[in-house]
Amino acid sequence: MKYLYPTMPTANPTHSHRIERLERGLFYGLLALLFWLPIPLGSHRPWAWALLEIWSFGLMGGWLLVNTYSPRLHSLRPYLPLLVIFGVFQLWVALQQMPLPMGLLQSIAPDTAAHYLAANPQAATGTLSLDLNHTHVGLLKGLSYWCLLFLLLALVNSAQRLKTLALVVVLTGTFQAFYGVLMALSGAETSWGLGLPNSHIATGGFVYKNHFGNFLVLCLCLGIGLLIASLSKSKALSIKEMLRGTLAMLLNGKAVVRLCLAMMVIGLVMSYSRMANTAFFASLSITGVLGLLLIRKKSRSLTVLLASLLVIDLFIVGSWFGVDKLRDRLENTSFAQETRDEVNQYGMTLIEQHPIAGTGGGSFYSTFPSVKGPGIQTFYDLAHNDYLQFAIEFGLPATLLLGAVVLWSLALAFSALRNRRNSLMQGMAFSAVMAIIAELMMLATDFHLQAPATALYFMLCLAVAWMARFMKVERAR
Repeated sequence: MKYLYPTMPTANPTHSHRIERLERGLFYGLLALLFWLPIPLGSHRPWAWALLEIWSFGLMGGWLLVNTYSPRLHSLRPYLPLLVIFGVFQLWVALQQMPLPMGLLQSIAPDTAAHYLAANPQAATGTLSLDLNHTHVGLLKGLSYWCLLFLLLALVNSAQRLKTLALVVVLTGTFQAFYGVLMALSGAETSWGLGLPNSHIATGGFVYKNHFGNFLVLCLCLGIGLLIASLSKSKALSIKEMLRGTLAMLLNGKAVVRLCLAMMVIGLVMSYSRMANTAFFASLSITGVLGLLLIRKKSRSLTVLLASLLVIDLFIVGSWFGVDKLRDRLENTSFAQETRDEVNQYGMTLIEQHPIAGTGGGSFYSTFPSVKGPGIQTFYDLAHNDYLQFAIEFGLPATLLLGAVVLWSLALAFSALRNRRNSLMQGMAFSAVMAIIAELMMLATDFHLQAPATALYFMLCLAVAWMARFMKVERAR
């Protein structure tokens, strides 16, 4: 008698479908987090970044569970350098908290070792960080940033999802701009929902207008990339065809994106953030010229779009909503009234004292008072220069490592802009170039990367640069 035993199928379609649904749920959870980030004061409060950490670690745990038996890591291979560099940086922050033998500490950070020996001449160990509590907080935030970067690269694995991601960023920026402008024009004493003091300056879900302006610039960059991705590829168009194309644009989703961009420009102008407005229009002009030079088989509509963004947004929309006040603010800026340059000067002393290891993540507020001069009467808990603050807290080697990965991302975006043929990839490459150029300008005058919302959106733009260069796109049949 023969006994027949059932055999397990090599592939279970139901199981694969379930995995796809779970992964899709993780993707939507990631999009929801991106929309939420700027709402609670830019997530720049302990309870807000604690929620960010729980959310991001939960999504990461969900991805690990979904991919326990069949991790699809081959698609992440092109992005490995980006993940490794940010991972190494987090390992460095962890090392800053570890007790080290005093002899080793003296060789790596002699001034830090002298600080411990002055307090206790018999001290056998010490840490590189001079503020362990804040360095620990920074490490948790940094790990959540790395998890979100990993999830972006793992879950945004198709052109359609990349486009959806960009659309969510545009909608998030539009919501923030609409709320900020509405509050600025309402005349209310406190903002609705947040209960913060309200004025004629738009700040959206942020407390600080410059953070609000920075956030809108990053969202505008993704929106402009979407518009470029939707342009027609035909080179020569008659006036009749151009008018027909314009009418078609007004009847489809492009017009909605264009209106969103106009709303964000209004919010940007009404923030009266000098550097954010300067960086936006400067980066748009620079990237526009580079795009016209690098993009092959470009259409005439690309030139028309870039010209309309400058002319309509700056001279028409901006004039209605206070660009003259912004111009007066720029003209009346005086370095004699500012103390940020003196903060930079005194902050260089900390870099000279701790050039290799830094003073520890998050330690600026506790270490800067030891070197500031009598000319600064204001208490600075953060340096108004992220380059300076990163060099002080993490040391020059770690700061240069981060700078290298940013420039690497910029180079990849340039490469994608020139070599990719897919219109979406070209548009996303344009947005990444523009965002990186704008952010590099803005970081010199403020502490934008200290706010989790703006830091994560900048990391998102870096990830978009790598996606635009390496993401595989199915050819249209």
